[in-house]
Parts: sequence; C-alpha cells; structure tokens
Amino acid sequence: MNRPRMTSSATALLRLLLQRAGDDRHRIFLIGWTSVDWQSLTFNGERHTASFVLTGRDADALAERWTDGLGDAEFDLPAGFVAEIGLVAQPSRREDGSVVVELEALTLAD
Repeated sequence: MNRPRMTSSATALLRLLLQRAGDDRHRIFLIGWTSVDWQSLTFNGERHTASFVLTGRDADALAERWTDGLGDAEFDLPAGFVAEIGLVAQPSRREDGSVVVELEALTLAD
C-alpha cells in the first residue's frame, strides 16, 4: 500500500510537538519519522518513532525543557488522541554541541 510520507495524525503530532517548544521551535529539526499501523481488539491507530536534532549553545537545556513532562502532556489531535508518548532514550549530545532527541508515540483514532 502506498502511504503518504507522513500521515495526518503524524503531521498533527509533529506540529503540536514543535508548538510545545514555543519560540525555540526554529532550533528543532526533524531528521527521521516512521509511522506504522497499530491495532488492538478495540482501538486502531499508529505507532510513531521520531528523531530530532536540537541546535544552539544551550541545546541540552532546550532538550530538557522540551521533553520535561512529555509523558503527561495532552495533545489535541484533530481526529484522535495521543495514548502514550515518551523518550526512546536519554537525549545524546553530538560533538558539534547539538542534541539528538528520539521519541515514540502511540496515536489512536476516535
């Protein structure tokens, strides 16, 4: 099956994640995104894995602010909701000072 590069729920989640960074969203760059269909007996949705690079002199602090409380955050998707979201691993610092953040999320359709 041919799928768009990013599904509508993936696009909405990405937009909401960047909004969460406020004025610093221009320092966050998407470097990878994968979405796969997910089902249980009662729900349909998608499992998402995303990788970002955060730049700037205080990229570590930005990563901490951006991901703090992420698991408890509520995201208002147009046609569904985020059932779970969190870090894959602790953010890692690159030699150039940028920081890589990897997230996983499960979105469910209404």
